Amino acid sequence: MITDDKKGSAVHNVIMENRKSLTISGVTDVDCFNERCINLYTQLGELVIKGRDLHINEVSVDTGDMTVEGDIWALIYGDKDKHGAVSLIGKLFR
Repeated sequence: MITDDKKGSAVHNVIMENRKSLTISGVTDVDCFNERCINLYTQLGELVIKGRDLHINEVSVDTGDMTVEGDIWALIYGDKDKHGAVSLIGKLFR
């Protein structure tokens, strides 16, 4: 688990630039994705990214960082306690 050294708690950050680029930290699993929707899990629960022409540019297995580009319409958080089973994609990125 990726933690904040100061508090020992889970770390998750999202930086969006001009609704065209996302940098996300604390990613634990990518459940599924296509050009309109990316479903993933973070240290703090489920996150759904909706938009058009979405592309996952980078995923770091070691740090849990991820970058997404496209026309971003929505970031939707789900249940904090829902971390989901590790998918095939998630296994590839671990």
